Amino acid sequence: MIDIIQNFSVVSHELDKVKKKPTIIAVSKTHSLEHIQPLLDYGHRVFGENKVQEAKQKWEKVLPVVKNLELHLIGKLQSNKAKDAVKIFHYIHSLDNPKLADELSKSENKLNLQRKYFVQVNVGDEQQKSGIATKEVLNFVNFCINEKKLNVLGLMCIPPFDLDPIPFFQTVSDLNKQLQLPLLSMGMSNDYIDAAKLGATHVRVGSKIFGARNYL
Repeated sequence: MIDIIQNFSVVSHELDKVKKKPTIIAVSKTHSLEHIQPLLDYGHRVFGENKVQEAKQKWEKVLPVVKNLELHLIGKLQSNKAKDAVKIFHYIHSLDNPKLADELSKSENKLNLQRKYFVQVNVGDEQQKSGIATKEVLNFVNFCINEKKLNVLGLMCIPPFDLDPIPFFQTVSDLNKQLQLPLLSMGMSNDYIDAAKLGATHVRVGSKIFGARNYL
């Protein structure tokens, strides 16, 4: 039996040692509400999901009941799901192309909602990964803020899994500072301490808290 509260406490206490402690996004993707309920009961209110449909099924009835619940979309978002994403998520971490920015802007206007965004940077220039190329980030962020009126608050990255993440975190942290953005989303279960030391304001921790994911 996984002790979710104990696991969360370990992560939290480790991050207490960092100069500026980041927000822990408990990544609950693939886990049932029943499985993550102990952490909700414990009082944690920040959760991350990868898919719009899964989040809708899991959280739609919880959102009106649990105060201060904060849902983060950390997975790839297709532009045809933009409206549904704006409806349910408070933060979207995977803003990664102009078409998606356009659809999110239209959806916000239709729904009369404003959400918070991170621009995903393809910091390792990996062909299989989503994200804006490092050299194009400045122009894209300006486009999202000035033309599409999106509330972009920071950058997000996922370094190549087989390389030391520290140089990649440093690159994105420096870029975030250059853009004078207040938030920075980087670091997962295997590297959140390094990310926090390099300025992450949000770390995305899943398996370290909830155990192995239930992929079908």
